[in-house]
Amino acid sequence: MGVYDNIARFAGAGSIVPVTGFANAITSAALEHKSEGIVLGIATNLFQLAGAVIVFGVVSAAVLGVIRLFFEHVF
Repeated sequence: MGVYDNIARFAGAGSIVPVTGFANAITSAALEHKSEGIVLGIATNLFQLAGAVIVFGVVSAAVLGVIRLFFEHVF
């Protein structure tokens, strides 16, 4: 859609901040529970803090994809 390119021109390096913040949210929960083991510690707590962000991102991407598909076929 070309939206990110416009944001990157305006914000410059600041456009990467949400990506690194998301990575920090995932890894901080995993590192906090590292002592409990790989499966019960890291794997089960990996998306503890970022789960809502992932769900919202997937749902909003699906909704926007359907809206874009609708507008491409109608207009």
